Amino acid sequence: MTTAYWCEHAWLGGGAGKAGVVPGVLIEVEGQRISSVVPNQLQPTSGTVETLAGLTIPGFANCHSHAFHRALRARTEALRGTFWTWRDAMYGVAARLEPDSYYELALATYEEMLLAGITAVGEFHYLHHRLDGRPYADSNAMGEALVSAALDAGLRICLLDTCYLSSGFGARPEGVQVRFSDGTAEEWADRAHALEVEYDDPRVQIGAAVHSVRAVHRRAFTIVAAALPDAPMHVHVSEQVAENDACLATYGRTPTQLLADEGLVTDRLSAVHATHLTEEDVQLLGAAGVFVTFCPTTERDLADGIGPSRALAAAGAQLTLGSDSHAVIDMFEEMRAVELDERLATQQRGHWQPVELLAAATTTGHRSLGFADGGRLEPGAWADLVTVDLTSPRTAGAPAVAPAVAGAGAGAGAVGGLVEAAVFAATAADVTSVVSGGRRVVLDPAAVGKRLATAISGVVGGDSSAGDRP
Repeated sequence: MTTAYWCEHAWLGGGAGKAGVVPGVLIEVEGQRISSVVPNQLQPTSGTVETLAGLTIPGFANCHSHAFHRALRARTEALRGTFWTWRDAMYGVAARLEPDSYYELALATYEEMLLAGITAVGEFHYLHHRLDGRPYADSNAMGEALVSAALDAGLRICLLDTCYLSSGFGARPEGVQVRFSDGTAEEWADRAHALEVEYDDPRVQIGAAVHSVRAVHRRAFTIVAAALPDAPMHVHVSEQVAENDACLATYGRTPTQLLADEGLVTDRLSAVHATHLTEEDVQLLGAAGVFVTFCPTTERDLADGIGPSRALAAAGAQLTLGSDSHAVIDMFEEMRAVELDERLATQQRGHWQPVELLAAATTTGHRSLGFADGGRLEPGAWADLVTVDLTSPRTAGAPAVAPAVAGAGAGAGAVGGLVEAAVFAATAADVTSVVSGGRRVVLDPAAVGKRLATAISGVVGGDSSAGDRP
């Protein structure tokens, strides 16, 4: 069955040889894929073609998610402390989840993502076992709950099954951390491989992840990398200064240098956060063409710091974006925060062009999750169409074509002011239509809010201030 959409404006990609924003784009969808894209078409009068008023862009890829962290929103903001004190609150939620409650929380969280225009998610999953560390009868029950939640919501998912073996540089897991550990890297690999062979669905990727250099000994890195050799691989890298200091004390190497020594720094790797890097770290990551996944709303929420995004890109790394702990779920905010944080750090403007940020949130992000045919409006790609309102109080008045600005960079004027409006002014509330994998998303925001409230109340211990610490 073919479905046709007429887009008032559509972003057909940026950079050399790309069309940028084009008016009157007719997009035909066959099943889950785009079958044709025809620009500069008059609005059809036929009722068989759906009109998408505004700016239509590819679906977003949220490359770093911890679905259960959504339960912490608005429960820790009044507190002083650091990432490490916030982590205590997060562990409180992790202690209460079971497969059924995890499914309900993840389903509502993924529905919130869909409403925000996200059509693919990278779920960094380490909540594997029972509270006492014993496996469930189905050892992948928790991961399966996440996959089911994503598919039921209407998202594609790269489940990044995460190896977590230590509470810190060889120390045994303690407290709720025993839920995260498989005991050995070999046991993790057996379970992750069983999960991989379970799914033969183009909407599902099973990827590998090392939680961090503090949670997995260097001897286990190659076991994790070899377990799923053709899959995406992600790792938290240098999110905290304390982690860097402990890594240097233990190994005499930074986390990036340690990963490079063990052969993990390749173009299949996504280095998540990459906040506190040395110049050598930046060059190592760039030379390998790794993906670097910035999560600005979480990094500022947890007072992590500002990573060197532009230096990494200049060295050859590829920017992607994630909402991580879901302080908010809004990829527009993640995009502009990369540029605005650089402005704060350098007291200069214009580090990232809007088209670059939009590509990071769409095309590049999908590639980092193993969905290389996503994040593009072209024949053969996944049929993900996200339409942004151009008449809201935030976006109204944007010019259809922005004048080129001296020093703005190649192609800056070609994509028009509509991309600038989307990246630097729009919010998730401006998403008026979402087509995900060829399926028109029909979700009532009020109903999603109720599902979130119900799911969260079941895992925060019944206390509206659950997780707060003095």
